[in-house]
Amino acid sequence: MAEKTPNQQLAEKLLYKPAYVTDKDADVKQKAHDFAEGYKKFLDNGKTEREVAAESEQMLKDAGYVEFDPKKTYKPGDKVYFVQFKKAVVAATIGTRSFEDGFRLVIAHTDSPRLDLRPTPLYESDHLSYFKTHYYGGVRKYQWGTMPLSIHGVFTRDDGSTVTVRVGEDENDPVFCITDLLPHLGAEQNARTLKDGIKAEELNILIGSDAVEDEEVKEAVKLNTMILLNEKYGITEKEFMRAEIEITPAYKSRDVGFDRSMVGSYGHDDRVDAYPALVAEIETKNPAYTTVCVLTDKEEIGSDGVTGMQSMYAFHFMQELCRAAGQDDIIAFRNSVCLSADVTAAYDPSWASAFEPMNGTYAGRGIAIFKYTGSGSKGSASDACAELVSDITRMLDKGNVAWQIGELGRLDLGGGGTIAKYVANRGIPVLDIGVPVLSMHSPFEVIHKSDLYMAYRAFTLFNNAQ
Repeated sequence: MAEKTPNQQLAEKLLYKPAYVTDKDADVKQKAHDFAEGYKKFLDNGKTEREVAAESEQMLKDAGYVEFDPKKTYKPGDKVYFVQFKKAVVAATIGTRSFEDGFRLVIAHTDSPRLDLRPTPLYESDHLSYFKTHYYGGVRKYQWGTMPLSIHGVFTRDDGSTVTVRVGEDENDPVFCITDLLPHLGAEQNARTLKDGIKAEELNILIGSDAVEDEEVKEAVKLNTMILLNEKYGITEKEFMRAEIEITPAYKSRDVGFDRSMVGSYGHDDRVDAYPALVAEIETKNPAYTTVCVLTDKEEIGSDGVTGMQSMYAFHFMQELCRAAGQDDIIAFRNSVCLSADVTAAYDPSWASAFEPMNGTYAGRGIAIFKYTGSGSKGSASDACAELVSDITRMLDKGNVAWQIGELGRLDLGGGGTIAKYVANRGIPVLDIGVPVLSMHSPFEVIHKSDLYMAYRAFTLFNNAQ
């Protein structure tokens, strides 16, 4: 082999050429595949934020975590958690250093774009019964037609008791669907913009067709549906007005590709970051800094409400730790660091015109870092300082974690935000980091297993930093 020229040697030294993770390290392929098996079970068990919170709480209990007591003082190595209104989870491992030296936070969200039932959803039309829905988050409405759907959530009865609903996930369950026009009658619909291919008022869930045998009953199909629900759940139609019912795709997560290198599923955004963040937290034993894993809610609609990151529940937790130990929470926040763990769009060759290739993030190249998010002129962005980006990327390099950095598509096409700004607003330095996703916000998103595994490795390194 010919010796490299001086310029070739300089090119190797000075220029950067991104590589695909499994092309560089065959060992990663098997480790990523193994890690993804646990992740797929997590996805299938948690289709909604309530279900993810319950699954996460059980994982934490199994790992020895105890419920947080704000009046108690904790010692290094203690593991505590709490659940915020059954939808958000905060878990922590107490470090050896003072709280005033700062916390190490990893925050992901567990809500995903979906359909919710309206307060008065049940109706009958032409001998068919339906549920009316209200879409949640950035859905593309046309994608939700003609697929099997499942129903998840809770009803609260007159006596104050709560009953859980989960129908469509077991292979013996019925499923539900939104119907669409056949091509032969679709001329007028075809003239619509893609955005209105299926309009909001057409996102109606088909749930039944049998009627009670009584000619005197005007809504015989609706009544038959309500009788079935009453027999199974002990509810009346009034209970829908105080229920919390969500509609999700009914299928399970699956490997994608002949090589099984990817996972397709509903809910990668953002459970593909929540799961490795939770596992990394559970596996943290004796950290120097107290680690805090937050699995939050409501990110898809602005992080509002008592379970979103605009609320203070996670920050109050850290303040309570500080106060119980007689330490200053302002100093603790100032010295803390946060990874805002959220997905981004993976560069898609089929839709290349939407991306800027040099600054895109790619499936299979490792975890993606975003110095800033926002839209257009960095509107509503949390722009991490160069020193923080340097600290995190040098940590990843030292730990042999594959990473990439980029932006969300072409600048003038839109953009997006994360919870990062709400953390930064509390005076905590924060960097966006997460797994690239193909078909993001669709009912069937796709991620690369190696990126999932690199997220787990990144969060593990961060938790154990000295």
